[in-house]
Amino acid sequence: MLFSIEWNPSIGIDLGIFTIRYYSLMFLVAFVAGWYLTKAIFIRENQPLEKLDKLLIYTVVATLLGARLGHVLFYQSELFLEDPLSVFLPFQFVPTFKFTGFAGLASHGATIGIAIALFYYAKKVDKRHPAWIFDRVVIPISFGAIFVRLGNFLNSEIIGKPTNSDYGVVFKKLGEDFARHPAQLYEAGAYLVLFLLLYYMYWKTPIQKKQGILFGTFFALMWSIRFVVEYFKEPQVPERADWIINTGQILSIPMIIVGLIVIFIANRNFKNKTHETV
Repeated sequence: MLFSIEWNPSIGIDLGIFTIRYYSLMFLVAFVAGWYLTKAIFIRENQPLEKLDKLLIYTVVATLLGARLGHVLFYQSELFLEDPLSVFLPFQFVPTFKFTGFAGLASHGATIGIAIALFYYAKKVDKRHPAWIFDRVVIPISFGAIFVRLGNFLNSEIIGKPTNSDYGVVFKKLGEDFARHPAQLYEAGAYLVLFLLLYYMYWKTPIQKKQGILFGTFFALMWSIRFVVEYFKEPQVPERADWIINTGQILSIPMIIVGLIVIFIANRNFKNKTHETV
């Protein structure tokens, strides 16, 4: 297998007393990087930095809670009846007690959770139209998404389908000897391009004056990326493997539509506002 990579990393950095898991570390990097990116935006916009800490707290809680609830709701709904405590706690109670960590996080759930939290933040803390904060946080969110998928790759999870060739990644941790598509890296690479696009649009063009354009662009492209990459992934719910499109794709379609609608409305509102001032 000349063009394949054997992938068998440890679960984290062993410090003796405890182990820093790579997946958790990637989340930490995502949140810290997001804080610094947002800080630069706040400074440019002459916004008080004391609001930034509240924004971080809202985002972290909404991300983790929304992602966990989203996973259980969309992919493992039986937990609500069979083991309800495991939905909110990092433990399994049925059939035996076991520490699991916060395993099982869905990006669709995280998106919904963040949207709700930021809407509340805009109304109660920022005191302005929610579109202002939505347009700006999509930049650090798109950057953070890169590290979440890198964390999945380090964990050998959300794996791709077999390539049926020498090309790909052999996930030795799964006890396999054949190559798979590194779907996590495909997605991370696409999110990097999305981040660079949004970063350029905000810092180098006047497009941020069109309230909602950045948010709509992020939503439409983010979930288009997810829709396409799903073709390279193994289905997360094996029972739905024979569906024409999988659960992740089904959930992505309405979000793509929302993004396109937001772009249309933002352009229309900007044109109307321009005509009113002429």
